[in-house]
Amino acid sequence: MDAIIKNFPNGMNDDADSKVERPTEDEAKAAVEVLLRWIGEDPAREGLLDTPKRVAKAYQELFSGYGHSVEEILGRTFEEVSGYDELVLVKDIPFYSHCEHHMVPVMGKAHVGYLPAGRVVGLSKIARVVDVFGKRLQTQEALTAQIAEAIDSTLKPRGVAVMIEAEHMCMVMRGVQKIGSTTLTSTFTGLFKTQPQEQARFMSMLRGRD
Repeated sequence: MDAIIKNFPNGMNDDADSKVERPTEDEAKAAVEVLLRWIGEDPAREGLLDTPKRVAKAYQELFSGYGHSVEEILGRTFEEVSGYDELVLVKDIPFYSHCEHHMVPVMGKAHVGYLPAGRVVGLSKIARVVDVFGKRLQTQEALTAQIAEAIDSTLKPRGVAVMIEAEHMCMVMRGVQKIGSTTLTSTFTGLFKTQPQEQARFMSMLRGRD
């Protein structure tokens, strides 16, 4: 996975490659207690006694993407496609992530397409790639680029197209507090970038009018 993740500075390293020393679970729970006191709560209150433990456990799940290798997920491909070389599109993939600026949720859908070059990958693997990168601290722009780069680097198709639409809780719960605001990002590689008709076909299939 090195060739993929080292191209991105946004916390992409797997556990094996990361130079960040992880604290212990007890240290993580102590940090939660500090935050509880900082917001004016009493960690000794009955309802909060197990909160540090619960938060630490939840963080293991919410940010589990740091412990997975996209190269392993995309490592198994299939050549028996009966000559199929047209667009493969997996759309409406739900994901949940966290903004790296405020660590509040980002929720949305990803649409991922690629043009095979003799090999295809299991459709569920595309969804897993979205999930792995989503379960890390992110910006939507970086998330979009990382998904495309991972598929492009491992599968080596003739082109990759990724579009993400998401709602950012940092815009809803704080700051400008704009409920219902959606952010769209997209990135294209290969033929999707050099041939406008392929990009147009991707957009048309997203709208269900191919």
